[in-house]
Amino acid sequence: MADNLESIYCPACGKKMDKIYMPSAGVNLDVCVNGCGGIYFDNREFAKFDEQHEDIQPLVSAFEGKEYNVVDSSETRICPVCSMKMVKNYASAKHEIQVDECYGCGGKFLDHCELDKIRAQYATEEERAADVIKELYSKVGAELRQANLEHAKRMQNPSMLTRFIKLKF
Repeated sequence: MADNLESIYCPACGKKMDKIYMPSAGVNLDVCVNGCGGIYFDNREFAKFDEQHEDIQPLVSAFEGKEYNVVDSSETRICPVCSMKMVKNYASAKHEIQVDECYGCGGKFLDHCELDKIRAQYATEEERAADVIKELYSKVGAELRQANLEHAKRMQNPSMLTRFIKLKF
């Protein structure tokens, strides 16, 4: 994985990425300090930095005083760890920020300032989760409400539940 000391190259601009040690999480993040300002997170690292209370001071210091050119975020990106094509997905239920994700190794790449934007969307993981549930219900709410109703009816009539189980299995 990229968390070792082997250098990787930025999937957005191709420059060599620097390792920035994040003591609060005990990991090295790959950061395009001398290129586009993007950040590559190995599998499961992103969740350690996506909330406002989580410490990102070493990143802030690494970016301080630097200006970065905007890269074309619509371009297909190749994972710098496993060389698979990365997929663009929304960072949250708000559908405002797209990040590049690798389905091969689980890595994520964020363009410059996207981490700040993601952290600003929700104060806590609970708020983020509530928004996901809200979006889920808006998309499949009718089906879920019907399933919940049927489940509640079965629970009120245990013999009906037994009959349902026998029919299904």
